[in-house]
Amino acid sequence: MKAQNLLGKGNAKLIKTAEAFGVQIFNFSIPAGNDKLSGKITCPFAGSCFKLCYAKKGNYRFGNVQRGLSNRYEATKQENFVELMNKELSKIKKHKQTYIRIHDSGDFYSPTYFAKWLQIARFNPSIRFYAYTKSHSFIRGIELPENFDLIYSLGSTKDELINQETERHSKIFYSVDEMQQHGYTDSSYFDLLATKWHTANNKIGLIIH
Repeated sequence: MKAQNLLGKGNAKLIKTAEAFGVQIFNFSIPAGNDKLSGKITCPFAGSCFKLCYAKKGNYRFGNVQRGLSNRYEATKQENFVELMNKELSKIKKHKQTYIRIHDSGDFYSPTYFAKWLQIARFNPSIRFYAYTKSHSFIRGIELPENFDLIYSLGSTKDELINQETERHSKIFYSVDEMQQHGYTDSSYFDLLATKWHTANNKIGLIIH
C-alpha cells in the first residue's frame, strides 16, 4: 500500500472538530470487530459495545469503505508499517497543530501492533496521537509518549480493570442530563474534548447514536 493512502480526514465529527478548534485532524482506521476479507479479529475485547458500534452502520458498510479499511489493516501487519506512516506524516504541512485519531473504527488488536503506534508517535513528537481503546488490558504499565493519549472505553469484556475515578475513560449515555448527573464531560460533538490536552476531567461521556 502506498503511504498516501493510509490517512483520511475522518468522519463528520472529526471534520467539525478540526474546524471548531482551528487544528487539522487526520484519522487511521481498520475494520470494526473483524476484517471481512481475512476473518481476523480487530476488536479483541469488544463486549456490549459491539451492538451499538457506529462503525458497523452507515457509510462504514459500503463496499469501497470496507475495502479501504481492510487495506489499512493489511498495512498494519507489514514490517515497514512504521516507515510507511512516518513517510506519510512527513508530508503533512504543520501550519496548524496536527492530531491523528487512531481508530474511529477498529482497535489495537495486539501488543505488537500497539507498539508500532508508540514508535510512530515517538518519531513525530510535534503531532498529537489519540485513541479510544478497549485493549487496555495489554497496554497497562506501558509508558506513553507525551504526545500520545488513550481513552479507555467502557463496554468491553475487561471493564472491571478500569478505575473510573482516576483513569481517563469513556461511557455511553442516553441523554446529556444523565451524563451530567454522573459528572462526565460531553465529547459527543467535538472529539478533542475527550483528550488530556483539552479536558482535565477523566470522565468522558458520549451520547448514543
